[in-house]
Amino acid sequence: MAKRARAYSRTVRQAAELLGSQVREARIERRWTVRELAERAGVSTSTLQKVERGDPSVTLGVALDVASLVGVPLFTEDRPGLARELARRRDRLALLPQRVRESRDDLDNEF
Repeated sequence: MAKRARAYSRTVRQAAELLGSQVREARIERRWTVRELAERAGVSTSTLQKVERGDPSVTLGVALDVASLVGVPLFTEDRPGLARELARRRDRLALLPQRVRESRDDLDNEF
């Protein structure tokens, strides 16, 4: 059975394209070839080209790893800032319920 192509929202496509262009720009500024960066990232050259084109079908881990390798900031400019933000998010998530259940609309609250 053939795998169907997934449709991505415009926002996702634009974000992937932006990340890809940042990766390509940083790679060129470092004077690395596509092959050199692909080897450093442990991916094929075709996968790296997909990242640089902004193909949203590339796995999140690969895209972020490649971005990190060329120095594209991920969420914040510095690594300690990223760790602080992650800790802050974990703290906020700890305060939220562990599960979210569907609301029951059939409740009659009239007394």
